[in-house]
Amino acid sequence: MSREILLLVDALAREKNVEREVVFSALENALASAMKKRFKEDADIRVSIDRNTGSHEGFRRWLVVPDEAGLQEPDQQELYSEAQEFVPGIEVGEYIEEPLEPVEFGRIGAQAAKQAILQRIRDAEREQLLNDFLDRGENIISGTVKRIDKGDAIIETGKIEARLPRSEMIPKENIRVGDRVRAWVARVDHSARGQQVILSRTAPEFIRQLFENEVPEIEQGLLEIKAAARDPGVRAKIAVIAYDKRIDPIGTCVGMRGSRVTAVRNELGGEQVDIVLWAEDPAEFVIGALAPATVESIVVDEDKHAMDVVVDEENLPKAIGARGQNVRLASELTGWQINIMTPEESQSRLEQERSELRTTFISKLDVDEEVADILIDEGFTGLEEIAYVPIQELLEIEAFDEETINELRARARNALLTEAIAQEERVQKTEPAMLELEGMSPELAAKLAEHDVYTRDDLAELATDELAEIAQLDEHAASDLIMKARAHWFADDET
Repeated sequence: MSREILLLVDALAREKNVEREVVFSALENALASAMKKRFKEDADIRVSIDRNTGSHEGFRRWLVVPDEAGLQEPDQQELYSEAQEFVPGIEVGEYIEEPLEPVEFGRIGAQAAKQAILQRIRDAEREQLLNDFLDRGENIISGTVKRIDKGDAIIETGKIEARLPRSEMIPKENIRVGDRVRAWVARVDHSARGQQVILSRTAPEFIRQLFENEVPEIEQGLLEIKAAARDPGVRAKIAVIAYDKRIDPIGTCVGMRGSRVTAVRNELGGEQVDIVLWAEDPAEFVIGALAPATVESIVVDEDKHAMDVVVDEENLPKAIGARGQNVRLASELTGWQINIMTPEESQSRLEQERSELRTTFISKLDVDEEVADILIDEGFTGLEEIAYVPIQELLEIEAFDEETINELRARARNALLTEAIAQEERVQKTEPAMLELEGMSPELAAKLAEHDVYTRDDLAELATDELAEIAQLDEHAASDLIMKARAHWFADDET
């Protein structure tokens, strides 16, 4: 028996070109499975094979767990206090083991054992091939389509099989068995039984890697692609920066007679590629990203991480693009929300904002329209600035004397204090459970209370666009908050 085991291990290790330890481990698992069949309950079995003699021992074991944790798996666990009676000095996390009668190798069915061992060896071989592949650090791989599985393409590259999901193929491209395909390594799924390497031809990273392969200056560190955005198969934008002033970053990526950008386009099924200059200044970056449209003016809102971009009627279609494509890609590329508007729309918005600010100053400061307009013309956009900016700035306003300025500051501070007290009172009416929601703040709760939203149910019943407008949130954040407010409904249903 012992000699048979050693001969089997040596033969399989040589045949499959794997370490003997892998075969020993697989055989131990096979023997443990056979011994486990002796028990009706879900026993935990460990088998140990002597690597030199081939003799083996089997044990049933129980994991020692803290008393306060209780027995989650009674067939495989023992409480610490009771374990001490069997093995004094044993610690939590250690095992109590009971020797078992050895099982004869022939009785468990040699074929079943061999199949279990071969499966373990195949897994080990696949893991070794995968590790070798990952060690090479390849971001783009090229291979042949071996077969089509439920719409996904199975790509054979060397000894590795990779999966290109239908959702990661460029729309309208027809990939068939036998085709040569290049794709970006999106991720490695270690839990998958089959193809663990998942590919993508639609990810922005794919176009970045293609340019890195075509443009040597990127590998040399003279040029960098800072960002990329794609509408796969139709249009893409990349933002580049040069670290050598002698290099034209856009021209370098385009190549002689467009050779470099054409090679990338051909790989992407004719996808149009806009190459823009990256800029540290967000407004400058957005202006470049909206090319080929020409921008008249731009207003940055840091709080909302948004920009209002004004273009004339002639440039409006270019700025927006077909089905909003140009502005959408520019927004993805820069990371800013971009609102395109005409000069007329911009002027209308400015007049509306001025009117709202005038109304605030008149009501909160108890001043006439002339004084309110002077404050607006001097650049004041809220009560906080009037109340707390250095007094010297206010003294520079020729229309006001020092007494008027002090009175305006006092009124602004009183108005802010009154507003803070009112906000606190509104928050106190709010349901405590709503205040505990992740993403909720006293300021947000006060805004909601102004619209009679005091409870999680009130919040849960709001539409996403309605909450976004009330709370000045983007739609993603508004939707997320509403789902959190609805969570207790589902919990109640389960109960």
